[in-house]
Amino acid sequence: MNYYHRQIEDVLKQYLKQFKVVLLTGPRQVGKSTLLKECLSDDFEYVTLDDINELDMAQNDAVQFFLNHGKPLIIDEVQYAPNIFRQLKYLSDKQNDKGQFCLTGSQNYLLMQNVSESLAGRIGIMELSPLSLREMNQITFNRPFLPNDEYFESRKPNLIREPDIWQRIFRGSMPALLDETADWRFFYNSYIKSYIERDVRDIVNVRNENLFYKFLVAIAARTGELFVANDIAKSIGVTMQTIQAWMSVLEASGIVYLLRPYENNILKRAIKTPKIYFLDTGIVCNLVGWSSPEVLKNGAMAGNIFETFVVSEIIKSYKNAGLSTNNLYFYRDRDQKEIDMLIIEGNVIHPIEIKKTAQPATAMAKNFPTLKKIPGMELGSGCILCLSEKLVKTSELLSVVPIEYI
Repeated sequence: MNYYHRQIEDVLKQYLKQFKVVLLTGPRQVGKSTLLKECLSDDFEYVTLDDINELDMAQNDAVQFFLNHGKPLIIDEVQYAPNIFRQLKYLSDKQNDKGQFCLTGSQNYLLMQNVSESLAGRIGIMELSPLSLREMNQITFNRPFLPNDEYFESRKPNLIREPDIWQRIFRGSMPALLDETADWRFFYNSYIKSYIERDVRDIVNVRNENLFYKFLVAIAARTGELFVANDIAKSIGVTMQTIQAWMSVLEASGIVYLLRPYENNILKRAIKTPKIYFLDTGIVCNLVGWSSPEVLKNGAMAGNIFETFVVSEIIKSYKNAGLSTNNLYFYRDRDQKEIDMLIIEGNVIHPIEIKKTAQPATAMAKNFPTLKKIPGMELGSGCILCLSEKLVKTSELLSVVPIEYI
């Protein structure tokens, strides 16, 4: 299969010029190893700790491990050898050279403990997500999504119309599934099983795998909804604390993203519960049990899964540009006024509604003016992201925008 260029490649090159050690994290099978081999193979030696002999050496004799390998060095699946980090610190401090080591790891939760204890101030951390729509179409445009005229004009020359968005949503965004001959069901069944058996067991003590699987299904069925731990706990028969612990694992390992509500001291009536979004819609479709894109498109969850896809694409646009997603929120108050997403740019709030329609009504943005009451903040341009065929500016601060503009 041909290599699909990843938009984070340019960020990787910049990090290697700035930091002694670079860590590339992300869920399993999103292409971390492939990316590093493709971009760095001419200059870096590569070793994987999936190799039992290399792992044994790294764990039990880190000094000899590094003597066996030159620099610069890629160490893949570094989370399996926590004892290696002390020697990494020593070696990186011996020289002032940048880009000495490039690490990958899938288990962000445990990995970050070792990183923070040993390599703070020496390491640049990047996160690789599943493929974005831009990457699937090999579009080089790599700016974070922002609903204003300047962004739209910059994005327009690179647009590629998606012929069957529901097929894209259903099949998901894992690199392995770009091969049309790859069986979708086999892939996700294996992915979920290996995730539970390898990653989750290493992070939390899951005594009952069936209960954890029920938790995954329950979370998938709630994608695009508020994360109410108590409700989920009751539905599968575990404690709320267990649900919170399991959710922290999903979030830390890059399977889900918790979108925080926008809070302000003046917004006394704003809720404080985050919303759940999976970063790959294919895994949702598998867990919930949909059999085809048509079943998905016509089902009761179609709106939620479409919203999940769009939110995940916006999140990827920020991560792939090497930027934080801490400026992304949603809004909901106790009067049930809701806005799907807010992008904060300085003191300007850009509101976004997400609708699975080709002909949205401007009334869908009726809650945007609610944001005007927030002191110190300005209501900026917003949009309705949807399935329309072309971008239409309906007022000075509102546009109807096809999702291909993300």
